[in-house]
Amino acid sequence: MKEKNHFTASMCLTHKCNLGCVYCFQKHDSSHEMSLETAKNCIEWVFNNVSSDYEGVELSFIGGEPLLKFELIKEIVEYTTNSIKPKIKYSFFVSTNGTVLNEDMKNWFSEHKDKICLGLSLDGTKETHNSNRSNSFDLIDLDFFKRNWQNQNIKMTLSEKSLDNFAENIKYIHSLGFGINGADLSEGFFDWSDEKYLKILIPQLQELVEFYAENDSLVKLNRLFDIDLATCTTKNRHRKKCCGVGESIVFFDTDGKMYPCSFITPMTFSHIEIGEISKVNFTDDEYFIDENCYQNCYIYPICNTCVGANYLINKNFRERDKRKCKIRKLLTIFVADLQAKLIIKNPKMYDNTKLYHTIEAIKKIRELYLEEFKTYL
Repeated sequence: MKEKNHFTASMCLTHKCNLGCVYCFQKHDSSHEMSLETAKNCIEWVFNNVSSDYEGVELSFIGGEPLLKFELIKEIVEYTTNSIKPKIKYSFFVSTNGTVLNEDMKNWFSEHKDKICLGLSLDGTKETHNSNRSNSFDLIDLDFFKRNWQNQNIKMTLSEKSLDNFAENIKYIHSLGFGINGADLSEGFFDWSDEKYLKILIPQLQELVEFYAENDSLVKLNRLFDIDLATCTTKNRHRKKCCGVGESIVFFDTDGKMYPCSFITPMTFSHIEIGEISKVNFTDDEYFIDENCYQNCYIYPICNTCVGANYLINKNFRERDKRKCKIRKLLTIFVADLQAKLIIKNPKMYDNTKLYHTIEAIKKIRELYLEEFKTYL
């Protein structure tokens, strides 16, 4: 094993979803649902095969909308706890849109919150969320999530419909008391390289830089801005893929078949594509290195990318989705700007070595990328 971390096993309880989000790229239907027997087989496989070298196991329930199979969730938790009795540390996680929770569900999850966490998808204010996610804002009990899992970050997805009030959405989520798992750029065939989107985003990023400069304690609650720029200065870059796809991450579809991750599934790819993907050696990082990016892009160490999304666009895992290059450079410029302001505000925020490398990165990022966006900035 390359490093000690957690093993994540995602289980798709149903392909069905009660929403139709504007950026969803997956196929949803009501005919694919996991049975309890299949779920038991998946659980048994995990605890029979996961090495004790891992710190723990996260059993993640996804869909579709997994809470549509609430009774199955309860049965899986009971079976794992009382029948399997795993020797390795484990926890449960549910990725949900939060709209189908009733009082019985809330009571059960509150009683079991020490072992199971609900992760909410929320795209910002009521107006933004409704535009992206099927007018579902009023169906979500935000206080319930805040009461039980305040330290669990919100999953936020950025679409073309939410660009022009991006800063407002970020600040709104913070006002609720939540952190944010960055702000995922919607995947699929949407073209993030379109210059009109960059122009819209720039004033939003400027506003957020000023906001975080004044509220610096919140920076670490947004992974979009909490980036270690100093890693860009390293001379010996790690040749490894961005995630544990196919190794420390696996996905079980409703029929119990195992796939490399929750993106690489029959909900996203055709059977022919899945067949080609199955030939890939996921333990060999060289299958996932974009040599051009590795050799020539200064921000490569901080430019994480979804390998499944790369395959969706380019039909291979090596080549990154280059349509996102400009927007990632733009984001990095503003992260560098924020880091500069924070260092001026608190010069002792880093030790001398980290401070030196961070400043060098800020200077280099400005040198390399400001000219490209000069007409916008």
